[in-house]
Amino acid sequence: MKHLLLHSSIRRRGLHLGLVPEVAAARNGATLLTLDHDLGVLPEAGRRLSVAEIAYHVDDLAGRLAAAGVAPGERVVIYKTANFDVWVLATAASRVGAVPVMLSPALDAATVGALLDRLDKPWLLTDGPKLDSLAGVPVADLTRRVAIIAGERPDAVSLGALAGSPPVRPVVVALDEAALITHTSGTTGLPKLVVHTPRTMAARLTPQWVLLSLMRRRETVAIHISFVHSRMFAAMALALMFEMPVLLMNESEPGRVAELFLKHRPGLIEALPNSLMEWEGLADDPRKPFASVKYFSSTFDAMHPRTMGRLVGSSERRGAMFFQIYGQSEVGPAVGRAYLRRSAHKADGRCVGWAMPGSARVRVVSRDGRPPSEANPGFIEVGWVGLAKTYLGEQERYDANRRGDWWRTGDVGYRTRFGCLHMLDREVDMIPGVRSSLEIEDVVLGKLRELSELVVVPGPNAEPVPVVCTHDDQPLAPDRWRSAVADFPQLADPIHIPQAELPRTATLKVQRIELSRRLHGQPEKRA
Repeated sequence: MKHLLLHSSIRRRGLHLGLVPEVAAARNGATLLTLDHDLGVLPEAGRRLSVAEIAYHVDDLAGRLAAAGVAPGERVVIYKTANFDVWVLATAASRVGAVPVMLSPALDAATVGALLDRLDKPWLLTDGPKLDSLAGVPVADLTRRVAIIAGERPDAVSLGALAGSPPVRPVVVALDEAALITHTSGTTGLPKLVVHTPRTMAARLTPQWVLLSLMRRRETVAIHISFVHSRMFAAMALALMFEMPVLLMNESEPGRVAELFLKHRPGLIEALPNSLMEWEGLADDPRKPFASVKYFSSTFDAMHPRTMGRLVGSSERRGAMFFQIYGQSEVGPAVGRAYLRRSAHKADGRCVGWAMPGSARVRVVSRDGRPPSEANPGFIEVGWVGLAKTYLGEQERYDANRRGDWWRTGDVGYRTRFGCLHMLDREVDMIPGVRSSLEIEDVVLGKLRELSELVVVPGPNAEPVPVVCTHDDQPLAPDRWRSAVADFPQLADPIHIPQAELPRTATLKVQRIELSRRLHGQPEKRA
C-alpha cells in the first residue's frame, strides 16, 4: 500500500531528481548501493555506499556547484568518463535548480561541439581525459564556464577545490519545465537533444513500478545501462523508492560479470539488449551465475528470442521471466510483455507487447491509405503524458513527429487481432523485398549459436546484405549458413566482420545506416 501511495504522489507532483536521494534516505537510509568501480568525483567514498551516504554526497556536491556559480535554470552539460558519478553529479545539479544535460562519453569531439553550440552557452562539467579529448573544440567560446571534477586545469573551476562549501536549499522546478536533457542514439546522424520534465519523468515510472511490485521481498537489482540515459534516472528512482539494494555495473566483460552475479546474487537484472546478448554464453557456465535471477528486464530494443530463452532458462527461480518493454527516448516505455521459461525461446521476436495499465496508448496508422496489416505495415504512434516536451533547438523537427497527443516513433508495424503490437523495422531501415530485417535476424540467430551478431542492411543496389559476427571471430561454415537462410532467398552473401568493427551508439545499438555506408565506401553524413 505504501508503494501505491508513493507512486500516486510522484505522478501528481512529478519526479524531481534532486530530491530522490533525500527522499529515499528518509525511507530507508541503510539501503546499500554496490559499485564495480570507484566514483571519479569521490574516489575516497569506496564501492559500497548506503543511500544515506549517497544523499550526503549529492547534497555536498550541490553545495560545491552552487559555490562554483551554477545558478537555477542554467544548463549543465555532463560529459565525462563513464562512471556512476554521472548520476550523482546530475542529481546534484538538479538539486540547485540547474538542468543537467547528459552527453554520452562515446560521443566524439565534433558531435559534442555541435551539441554545445545548440545548448547556447551551457556549463560544461567534465574530467581531465574528456576535456583533453575536446582539444580541437572551441570550448571557451561554446560554454559559460568549465568545471572539472578533480585536479586543476587552466580556466576551469575544480569541484575538488570547493569541498566544504555550504549546503544549499533544494530548488524544485515547475511540473512542465525542463528538468533533464538527454540525447537520442544518433543512429541517423547528429543526436537530438530530448527535453524531459518532472511530469514526463514521473509518468515513465509506471511500467517498471508494476514489475517491481511483483517482487515480494527486497532483492538486489543489478543495473547495466548507460549512466547518461534517461532510463538510468528512472531505474535508480524506482530501485531506491522500493528500498532495493542496487548493483551498479560499469563492467560488461562476461567473465567479470559472472563473478559479480555469483557474489551479489541479483533477483532482477536490467541491462542493454546487446549486453544481454554478450552474456548469453554465461547460461552454460557450470557456476550458474543467473541462478538467482527471477526477472530479466530490457527497455531499449526488442530482444532476440534466442537470447531471452537462454537467459530465462538458466535461472533456477520458479516463475522466472524476461520482461521486455518497447519504447524510445522520446516516448519512454510504450508497450511490454513477459516471456516465461517455457515460451521465451520460441516467441515471435517481432511481437513487442501490449499497452500497460496506466501507461501509454499505442496505435498504428496507415502509410498509404490502406488499413495497416501484417502485409501492409503502418506507422507506430504513441500517446500519453510521458512524451518528451521537445527537441532543444529543433522545435520544427519535433513538431514534424507530433500529431496532437500522438508521437510518430519512426517504426513500422501492425497489431494482431489480439492487440499485440508487432514492430517490423525502423522506417529508414526498410529494404525493398524484405518484410522485416529484424525478423530475419531473429530467425537466423535462433538457428546459428555460433553467431554473436547479425545485422541485415541494404547493399549498393538496395539488396539485403547480412553482416555477421561470430564468437571469437571463428569462421562461419558455409553449409550451416545456407541451411539457416533457406527461407530467405533474397539475401545476398554474408559479410563476416569482427564484432568490434560494428558502429554502435551509446546504448550499443548498431548504427545500421552508418554500417551500410561503410559497406558502400561512403563518407559519414551528419544531420
